[in-house]
Amino acid sequence: MKFLRLLLLFLLLNFLALGVGVVLMNSGPTSNWYLSLNKAPWTPESWVFGTAWTLIMIFYSVYMTKLSLSFKSINKAIIKLYGLQWFMNVIWNYLFFNQHLEVLALADIVLLWLLVGYFTFNYLRVVKTYTVFIIPYLIWLTIATSLNLYIVLNN
Repeated sequence: MKFLRLLLLFLLLNFLALGVGVVLMNSGPTSNWYLSLNKAPWTPESWVFGTAWTLIMIFYSVYMTKLSLSFKSINKAIIKLYGLQWFMNVIWNYLFFNQHLEVLALADIVLLWLLVGYFTFNYLRVVKTYTVFIIPYLIWLTIATSLNLYIVLNN
C-alpha cells in the first residue's frame, strides 16, 4: 500500500512537470521559429515526443518510488536531487522553445543528463533491477541532447 501511494505521488509530480513544461514552451514545436530550424536528420516525428515522455515519466515514477522506499527514513539528498531534476526538466522547455536560448537549453539538458546518470549509477546497488526503469530516461535525454546540440551547431 505504501508503494502504491508513493507511486501515485511521483506520477502526479512527474506529470505535473510535463504539464508545466508544455505551458512554458508556449507554441513550441508548432512555432514558425522551431519549424524553420535546421533539425537533425534523426529528429523523431512530433507524436514520438509525447509518447516517449509519457512512458518515461511512468517508468521514472516506479524507479523513484523504489528508491525512496529503499531507505528507513526520508533521504533529504534524494528529495533535493529529485527536485533539481524536476526543475531542470521543466525549465528546458522554457529556455529552448519559449526564449529560443538554444545554448543555455543545451547546458541545462547536459546537466540534466548528468543528474539522471548520477541517479542511474549511484543508486544501482540500492535499487538493483529497478534501475531498468530509469534507463529509458537516460537514453531519451541522450537523444534529446544530440538534437539540441545539432540545432546549436547548425543554425
